[in-house]
Amino acid sequence: MKGELLQSLLQVRRLAPRDNSVLANILNSGVLRVGTTGDYAPFSLLDRPSGQYSGIDIDLAGQLAASLGVELQLVATSWPSLMADLRANKYDVGMSGISRTLARQRRAFFSTAYSTGGKTPIARCDAVAHLNSLNKIDQAGVRVIVNPGGTNEKFVRQNIKHAEIIVYPDNTSIFAELIARHADVMITDAIEVELQHHLHPELCATMPDELFSHVEKAYLMAQDIALKEYVDAWLRELERSGALKAAFSSYLE
Repeated sequence: MKGELLQSLLQVRRLAPRDNSVLANILNSGVLRVGTTGDYAPFSLLDRPSGQYSGIDIDLAGQLAASLGVELQLVATSWPSLMADLRANKYDVGMSGISRTLARQRRAFFSTAYSTGGKTPIARCDAVAHLNSLNKIDQAGVRVIVNPGGTNEKFVRQNIKHAEIIVYPDNTSIFAELIARHADVMITDAIEVELQHHLHPELCATMPDELFSHVEKAYLMAQDIALKEYVDAWLRELERSGALKAAFSSYLE
């Protein structure tokens, strides 16, 4: 890497032997441990038969490790255990399309945001006219499906009072439940809605020009300022070089 990132890397390498920061530990161990859920395309998806991960954040995790000159180790985590696993030192950086929230921010650091969006509904295309507002969604007889433990469930619990809430544990197959008519609608991040419509044309955004919230995706890490400053510098380099845009384009275009 060049420019500011290279200078940051040279500086932290000089400081690493004299401190106990998470960044110094990564450099000294030669391994970057990245926590990822493996269930959130296009950011992180685990192919269970092969055990291989793919996605925007998986590709970027490899680039982050390479910039540090260390090996990448992917560590399985989940949305319910995301924060507990970080605090238990099971991974160094969480990279899985993680939304910045105040609750998470109180207990950890986030990088600068690398993607922004918001919550929006997705349903079968033949049901769009009946589910194109939050008021229409939150009606008795409507089945709202949601994955547990993350910001999707938090939004649904706060805003859905009359519709039936179905908590479905497998985020990798949750959209098949909509297609099979086992549920009517899901509220999730707009980037996931865009991808799922591309993969399954029978699913459509019911409110394509509206977002229920503002969501920032950022990388989660322990409260270590050296690591945060490095990751932020690395992200700025990716943005300036066009590599960040290219990483998204490879999965969304």
